[in-house]
Amino acid sequence: MPILDVKGLRKSYGDITAVNDISFSVGRGEIVGLLGPNGAGKTTTISMVLGILEPSAGSVALGGIDLSKRHDAFMAKTNFAAAYAQLPGNLTVAQNLTVFGMLYDVRDLSSRLEELLREFDLVQFRDTKTGLLSSGEQMRVQLAKSFLNAPELLLLDEPTSSLDPSTAHTVREHIQAYAAEGNSGVLWTSHNMHEVADVCDRVLFLSKGKILLEGDPKKLPQEHGKKDLEELFIAVAREPLSLSQEP
Repeated sequence: MPILDVKGLRKSYGDITAVNDISFSVGRGEIVGLLGPNGAGKTTTISMVLGILEPSAGSVALGGIDLSKRHDAFMAKTNFAAAYAQLPGNLTVAQNLTVFGMLYDVRDLSSRLEELLREFDLVQFRDTKTGLLSSGEQMRVQLAKSFLNAPELLLLDEPTSSLDPSTAHTVREHIQAYAAEGNSGVLWTSHNMHEVADVCDRVLFLSKGKILLEGDPKKLPQEHGKKDLEELFIAVAREPLSLSQEP
């Protein structure tokens, strides 16, 4: 059984369909890239998986737990980080992690907090208000928050976009090691195709709310006559119809 199972997911706003009947899964130990140009439906999809948006149709299940029927049990097993989802800036780093740890009912929270402060190089910012940190430092706090409950499903929306190359490399290694333990899956969105090719086991290309392409990020470009993932991304953004009509 996959850790995440999405079937027939759709989100419509009147006559506009943002996500159109998509189905996909994320396996345990797998990092899946959800890719596509702006407006393709990535954030809407993640918002439905997180229970923030109610689907117009379809289902989302985590380890067999139906989101629509057991929302609290579903959410207890997932977590999320994104540059645009800022934590309360008037709380210190330690206060933010403590509050979210309590919300997730994390056992031995003080020890878990200390562990994450070390892992994400945040010890020196323990008592600093989060709003006073740089964008990269705030993102590291977000990532520490996302690991608090050792989620079975980790959703990451552009998690390294504000990080310097060295820190981004460390974060990628951390997430890969977490997935490699085999207990969890990761759904990852990014516009950095070099990063995606390096990190993801499988990618899904969204275009106009539909899954246009799916496969191994290292092989998929050549299968469609492109030299690399970035060139394929550009083709998806500019020529989705021609790609969808390939045999």
